[in-house]
Amino acid sequence: QLQLVESGGGLVQPGGSLRLSCATSGFTLDDYAIGWFRQAPGKEREGVSCISSSGGSTNYADSVKGRFTISRDNAKNTVYLQMNSLKPEDTGAYYCAVKTGSVCSWYLDEYDYWGQGTQVTVSS
Repeated sequence: QLQLVESGGGLVQPGGSLRLSCATSGFTLDDYAIGWFRQAPGKEREGVSCISSSGGSTNYADSVKGRFTISRDNAKNTVYLQMNSLKPEDTGAYYCAVKTGSVCSWYLDEYDYWGQGTQVTVSS
């Protein structure tokens, strides 16, 4: 059974850092691109970052470029999102998702499986 479990969220002050993890099981991680998405209250879910199946290609939303770093460890079946210089507008539920195929996408409909999310709150 395919599973994705996010962890690492929490409450952090502006300027702080968090590292999110997406632990996967039930499939071979290195066959899939992985995306991180977030959803703030009252807003639509939006793409934050994506990494190709090989890890050779990464994409970031303009709002997080230079602050967030996505990485993957296929041997550990885990994808990470390092978030630095956090801002209040980064607050939201963060989800990882699996996309069949090697190439990243910003389209939510192209992702086949989703985790349940981890909450990130940036506030003083």
